[in-house]
Amino acid sequence: MITVPLSALEVAMVQTGTPAEDTLRDTTEFARRVEELGYLRLWYAEHHHSPAIGAFPPVVLTAHAATLTASIRLGSGGVLAPNHAPIMLAEQFGTLAALHGGRIDLGIGRGPGTFDESTARALRRGAGPATDDEYRDDVSSTLRLLVDEVGLDPLPEPWLLSSSTAGATLAAELGLPIAFAHHIRPDNTLAALAHYREHFIPSRWCASPRVLVCVETVCAETDEEAARLVGPMDVIKAGLLQGRGGIPFPTPEEAAAHSFTAEEAQLLAGFRAHQAHGSPETVAKQLTDLVDLTVADELMLVTPVYSLADRLRSYELVKQHVMMPTTTA
Repeated sequence: MITVPLSALEVAMVQTGTPAEDTLRDTTEFARRVEELGYLRLWYAEHHHSPAIGAFPPVVLTAHAATLTASIRLGSGGVLAPNHAPIMLAEQFGTLAALHGGRIDLGIGRGPGTFDESTARALRRGAGPATDDEYRDDVSSTLRLLVDEVGLDPLPEPWLLSSSTAGATLAAELGLPIAFAHHIRPDNTLAALAHYREHFIPSRWCASPRVLVCVETVCAETDEEAARLVGPMDVIKAGLLQGRGGIPFPTPEEAAAHSFTAEEAQLLAGFRAHQAHGSPETVAKQLTDLVDLTVADELMLVTPVYSLADRLRSYELVKQHVMMPTTTA
């Protein structure tokens, strides 16, 4: 059993041949269900102009889910600072936190949220990628504005998203809890977290290092069924390896018929070795090993599978076989 809290990341995968409205509807059911299952928090990722992922703003999904739930923490995982004015992030998430009982998180990241350069430039009104200094200023300004300008209470809980040592450095300097994208850059995890813990400076936001690790988790009744469900995301990742970002999310049947090159198969196998895929027994061991390796304070599970039913079943199996039962006084 996992003794650290477990949370969920919603990436809103759009099923091939179905309208994006169906995916949006599914996010509502997903929020209700993960709260019932006892997950600590649910975050929404920011993506743009992708045929495989819905372009649903995290602040809007957070606001919607907050009206449908009562206890689960909600927020961004994350909003991408270079795409937004700091004052708008502070006002939006400050308002949500005040409206919804202090259960709102503001996870801030850096990437563009798109693989299309013209879309990235449009999001930034023609500006190029943010420099390290500009990103630091954006994050610092957002935090300052939450306190000095918004003036609402309670404030959202800020987190810094990272997939590298550079992001870990900024989180440590600003005294923020870190959410590390192990599901994207697993090779960077241990070095980045070690750097974060070594250089952490306490702040009003966080008194000591606090680590959330996000891991791709697909749990099914058998290892074989989990492998079938992972297939569509393998096709997406193979496309990314070839520089193709705009690939629709295939069905498991389409994925099963896909041919991978030897290089792709090797890289995908290496990536899967760091994630949690398989039966409840397999996933329980993989997640336990990850907690032991990273000394994470919390795990966030992302489950990019084709159907809502299979995705929810994965979270249910983790709840039944992996999560430590909660106790009440």
